[in-house]
Amino acid sequence: MDSILVKGGGPLKGQIPIAGAKNACLTLMPATLLSEEPLTFTNAPRLSDIRTMTQLLQSLGAEVAALQDGKVIAMSSHGKINTRAEYDIVRKMRASNLVLGPLLAREGHAEVSLPGGCAIGARPMDIHTDGLSQMGAEIELRDGYLHAKAEGGRLRGTVIEFPFASVGATENITMAATLAKGTTVIKNAAREPEITDLVHCLRAMGAQIEGEGTSTLTIEGVDRLGGATHAVVADRIELGTYMLAPAICGGEVELLGGRISLLQAFCDKLEEAGVSVAETDKGILVKRNGGDINAVDVTTEPFPGFPTDLQAQMMALMCTAKGTSVLEEKIFENRFMHAPELIRMGADIDVQGGTATVTGVSQLKGAPVMATDLRASVSLILAGLAAEGETRVSRVYHLDRGYEHVVRKLSGVGAQIERISDE
Repeated sequence: MDSILVKGGGPLKGQIPIAGAKNACLTLMPATLLSEEPLTFTNAPRLSDIRTMTQLLQSLGAEVAALQDGKVIAMSSHGKINTRAEYDIVRKMRASNLVLGPLLAREGHAEVSLPGGCAIGARPMDIHTDGLSQMGAEIELRDGYLHAKAEGGRLRGTVIEFPFASVGATENITMAATLAKGTTVIKNAAREPEITDLVHCLRAMGAQIEGEGTSTLTIEGVDRLGGATHAVVADRIELGTYMLAPAICGGEVELLGGRISLLQAFCDKLEEAGVSVAETDKGILVKRNGGDINAVDVTTEPFPGFPTDLQAQMMALMCTAKGTSVLEEKIFENRFMHAPELIRMGADIDVQGGTATVTGVSQLKGAPVMATDLRASVSLILAGLAAEGETRVSRVYHLDRGYEHVVRKLSGVGAQIERISDE
């Protein structure tokens, strides 16, 4: 098992290219199940989660090939489709549940294991299954599998109003509705850029969808979908993470391919904290030219609010800020597991339920720490960049699920960081 070794040092300077979005690509890939024609994605991220989704789709009968060193994914589901998504693969990753809607839409039935993923709180499937049931599916849970069957062999359009703006349910129901009979209207739909990216891809395949970027999606079902070539949107969470690197330890870094519109609420908080954020012809330039970081309060919210997937990284910055900040987590419970590890580095953090109160300290200290989930792992690396001495982050297999070439990208702008084997 590998670890990441970080030595706190001086300011960073240079450019970091931003990969395609993990969460977008994991959503796009199951769309191959909706068509017999080829589907190709460019700007794909090279991550272990992408490999897991590849294995899952291949087990269902799809052909999936990684081209150009993994930056291009070529897919085809023209053959016979297996409608059972096995536990051994699905348990590895929460996004595996996104095959349920496409399988049900194409084949009229599916058996999908309940998913696994990071231990950051309950994320039940009820909102997914309730929506599909309203479209005429009969669904029951037996032996850990969701057994779903469309009445009459085809889902039917209806009006669905979610109790909250669930990203996964919006994605699952949208894909299912593309081949349903009639019109489906999703109210209180999630508005994340990854959903807009999915809609753009589905429309290129021939789907009739309106309303992306708003809280109401209208999908007119069609009899069949075709193929398409689609570029995956930039990863806003990777973007925000690397924007925090010069913020926490000084310097000037340009994030290639980034757009402020992907992270407006986050960028507003960075500027409130005293960090310069500006768009360039190539991306976003982030500067910290000295001076204290101001403490700012953060509340995580669905898009376009502050992303829950940047809360841990923002906490690392606030550990070094002047004053006291309050971080309120409203999306997932149990998402402060990084706090005890930051405390090991000298941070002053008090967690009470879904709220963390962080009082900035003058200097973090390097220490051996352990990653508890994907975003927690990179927050500890960011803290290590600002810490005095050496920080060793273990259990970095979490990191490989969501960040490609972390060491290469950070060392390329001057960070003292390396990956070492614990053997």
